[in-house]
Amino acid sequence: MDQHTLQKFDRGLKTLTDRLLFMAGLVESHLNDALAALQIQDGPTAERLAKSDRPVNLLEMECDELCVRLIAQYQPVASDLRFIVAAMKLVTDLERMGDLAVNIAERAVELSRSPKLDPPIDLRPMGALVQAMLKEALDAFIGRDAAAAEAVLVRDDVVDTAFRDLFATLIARMKKDPGNVERAVGLLFVAKHLERIADHATNIAEQVVYLTRGQDVRHKSSVESSD
Repeated sequence: MDQHTLQKFDRGLKTLTDRLLFMAGLVESHLNDALAALQIQDGPTAERLAKSDRPVNLLEMECDELCVRLIAQYQPVASDLRFIVAAMKLVTDLERMGDLAVNIAERAVELSRSPKLDPPIDLRPMGALVQAMLKEALDAFIGRDAAAAEAVLVRDDVVDTAFRDLFATLIARMKKDPGNVERAVGLLFVAKHLERIADHATNIAEQVVYLTRGQDVRHKSSVESSD
């Protein structure tokens, strides 16, 4: 590329990065607010959050269009191409996390209409784990920090364990008292949504490793186990 074209391409990359980060901040905020509304049984806030996915969806389409335009107009190679490919996948994960945050808000609306289980089920530890994973994955992307991204990959197992423990606890509550079923199922859905958000945070961390090292670490354990 000549100097003028290179400058235009760099501006395009900056615009893409800015929109990605704005989208990421929005998704992170929606998740935090949905979990807070769930905890204090704030039905009105949860109802508002349950209708908050449109801005995230619009940002997904905008970022996708930017990525396609950058590839079509400038035919980037090497690290620039890896960044755009990673960005396209990142956008998909962010949009799905936004949907899951909305799903949590919808469950929070339902759960706000009934008293908490007695004794209550505390989803805060699992929620905090997932929130931390998302933040760390996004920080790793911003800083192009492969080591930090690899730390996120390890934490996914911790979230999976927390989900299994919650699942077992909630099933036991339902068996003990059928009157707990509706509320326990609602909490079980929230826990599953959190577990899926952690999976998407893991996907982002994998893209950071790919972006910085050119190394594809997806399904690594499955590949190794088949050797």
